[in-house]
Amino acid sequence: IEFTFPYFIRKAAPVSGEAGLMEYGCKVHGYADRDVRLVAEVRAPITTLCPCSKEISRHGAHNQRGSVTVAVTFNSLIWFEDLIRMIEQAGSCEIYSLLKREDEKYVTERAYRHPKFVEDVVREVAGKLLADPKITWFSVSAESQESIHNHNAYAFLEREKVKGARPR
Repeated sequence: IEFTFPYFIRKAAPVSGEAGLMEYGCKVHGYADRDVRLVAEVRAPITTLCPCSKEISRHGAHNQRGSVTVAVTFNSLIWFEDLIRMIEQAGSCEIYSLLKREDEKYVTERAYRHPKFVEDVVREVAGKLLADPKITWFSVSAESQESIHNHNAYAFLEREKVKGARPR
């Protein structure tokens, strides 16, 4: 069985506090044989700022809008909000649905202070998932829609923490 649905969270802008709804793509899929197995999956947008571009440029760096998808099996209840938080904290900056000028300043400056490759984002999310005892298996993928290249950047990692926890 599989359920796919949009999940909305009211999110305030970082400086002005103006709030808007953020949409996240969620999926729960599972199967039953001797046991019932469920996989929770969430996709969240992020911003990444290229560390190489920052290093070689005198006046800024290029940033990308990207998305991270996390899928997990678990032995205890896990909340979509917790997975979304892990993802959003791993990017150069979070994405917001509503930004005033002071928010835009914050977002661009924060991204500049926290440059990340997609590989960095995947490693950071994976580290948090490895540390969570409720997670028994996970996969993390990140893709940035490159702003100055004719290709996207992509990274993927999968880990089974408990033997037999990997979904089919």
